[in-house]
Amino acid sequence: MELKDIEAIIELMAKNGLAEFDLEREGSRIRIRREVDRPPAVPMVAVAAPQATAPSHAPPPPPEAPTDSRDILSPMVGTFYRAPSPDAPNYIEIGQQVTEDTVVCIIEAMKVMNEIKAETRGFITEALAENGRPVDFGKPLFRIRPN
Repeated sequence: MELKDIEAIIELMAKNGLAEFDLEREGSRIRIRREVDRPPAVPMVAVAAPQATAPSHAPPPPPEAPTDSRDILSPMVGTFYRAPSPDAPNYIEIGQQVTEDTVVCIIEAMKVMNEIKAETRGFITEALAENGRPVDFGKPLFRIRPN
């Protein structure tokens, strides 16, 4: 990396209020840190690995699940669908018994439909995600009471 590239990175950091920059490419790595007197003008996005951070205005926590139940979590980011097509019945309904291999929904990610399985035995007690809406990694999709 040339000096002019490093200077451009530093200028962009100052312009956008960034405190840290880290880049690894083709066996070389550059990390720049600087003091920042004000909050960042642009929200920072974690790219490498998700980290537990407290948002500035945290949404209310999800309702507590009864101790004898657990959640089926989204394994990816995408759009949640309860049925394989708009005119088809839902994969599962509330009260239905499922096994580890039961498909409970699909999540569309990058135009690929991914079947999501229950991965546990039990009865579906609640649908927590809204059909046709985006879901994040780790977001609860269904609540299940193990049997």
